[in-house]
Amino acid sequence: MYSLVLLNGGIGSRVAAGQPKQFIHVNGLPIIVYSLVAADAVDEIDEIVLNYPEGWREDTEKLVIDYAVKTPVTYVVAGASRHESVSLMLPRCKNERVIVHETARPLVGADDFRRIVADPHDNVSFMLPIPFTVAPVEPESAKVTGWLDRGKLRNVQLPQKFRKADLIAAHEYAEREGVEFTEDATLVAVAGSEVYFLDGEDRNFKVTTPTDVRLAGFLLGGEDDDE
Repeated sequence: MYSLVLLNGGIGSRVAAGQPKQFIHVNGLPIIVYSLVAADAVDEIDEIVLNYPEGWREDTEKLVIDYAVKTPVTYVVAGASRHESVSLMLPRCKNERVIVHETARPLVGADDFRRIVADPHDNVSFMLPIPFTVAPVEPESAKVTGWLDRGKLRNVQLPQKFRKADLIAAHEYAEREGVEFTEDATLVAVAGSEVYFLDGEDRNFKVTTPTDVRLAGFLLGGEDDDE
């Protein structure tokens, strides 16, 4: 069985909606609801560890109740960063295997969770090929310093799954080294555990800007209604 670490602690400053972006309605539903409903339909997920921005616990709990989420939910206040939030949530997971997802990716489906659970490897992330050219640069001088083979690069997506012990060890490594990561697949790999990838889908993007909100509304079958 799996514990779902569901990251929900962002405040959505780039969306500028006057509320955390996970509460914005897209196609009639708050963004947070899509991930909750998808995970709730997966038998292998028997626990959801859900974080929330400071001051928004009551609103978060209400949505879980209003949309009749059956899977037991444990609530954890968000850390100062995504990296810290995962570290705070891991000790609350009862299972030895965890899935990490974020409510800012509302186009996840139950089959996405089932597919990653079914993969035979312990540590796996959805990833996409990069369809454009990327280059290493020095931002301060605006100098291009070389080239990168995009065939050996991937756009990291979620959900991801891990042995909890590997993920905890990776966060301990990051603390020792004084580094933070913006997602956990590369963290676990850099810390020394084997990590594999599954081909993802381009519709599984992270809602970050007002344009993303509109695109998510279109792909989910309607227009966003928080104009």
